[in-house]
Amino acid sequence: MTTASRSVGRKSRWRGSLVPVITVVIVLVIWEAVVRVFELPRWLLPAPTAIWGGFLETINTLPGHVWATTSETLAGFLLAVITGIGMAVLIAYTPWLERAIYPLLVAIQSVPKIAIAPVVIIWFGFGFLKAIVIVYLVCFFPIVISTVTGLKSTPSEYIEMARTYEASRWEIFRRVRFPSALPHIFVGLKVGISLAVIGAVIAEFVGAREGLGFLIIISGGNVRTDIAFAAIILLALISVLLFYAIVALERWLVPWSEERAQPL
Repeated sequence: MTTASRSVGRKSRWRGSLVPVITVVIVLVIWEAVVRVFELPRWLLPAPTAIWGGFLETINTLPGHVWATTSETLAGFLLAVITGIGMAVLIAYTPWLERAIYPLLVAIQSVPKIAIAPVVIIWFGFGFLKAIVIVYLVCFFPIVISTVTGLKSTPSEYIEMARTYEASRWEIFRRVRFPSALPHIFVGLKVGISLAVIGAVIAEFVGAREGLGFLIIISGGNVRTDIAFAAIILLALISVLLFYAIVALERWLVPWSEERAQPL
């Protein structure tokens, strides 16, 4: 890709990033107008200005809730990345393990995590560890599946070429199979980080003492819908920031994947 095409690509991305910002502004304006025109009660649907007021009202306690949710999300996600990629490597290189483990992984993934939250509380208590476990269970499956898919989709000609140079299995994995699998792995990471925030909120809905999920439950119980909406918006912002952090890491580590996606 030439320097000129890269410059054009960067400009188009900047223009593209303005579209969602403009869309959000339009939605907020319409939302405010609908609430005011139809005089909807604050407890039913607060206007964006009322949500901003709720945000300012809880500004002193919000950082603690944001940190609790973010730390739970990142801790469970990183644990899922380490163990999920490790498990995927074992599955990709051990066919019998794939036949033994896959049905169990599918069964665990199919169980709603809110259903097992009370059991996790019994095992790990009400603290930080409980939230990490639930986030981990939510993230683990997509990371494993995407990594296995990537490792198995390495072009055979790459592997044969490495063997002609008498590369060992470790060298083939390190220099051929794993780099080739990175685009697939990052697909799983992007799905996983989005689910991680959901897992943290699920954990905070049951037996938590802090976090944005806990704040939503408390605000709903006190009919403070404005504060609940403020917490929901913060959750969305956390999810978006973490997702694009993974996207930025992908562009840094797998630049060839982005270049292949560029139009000619």
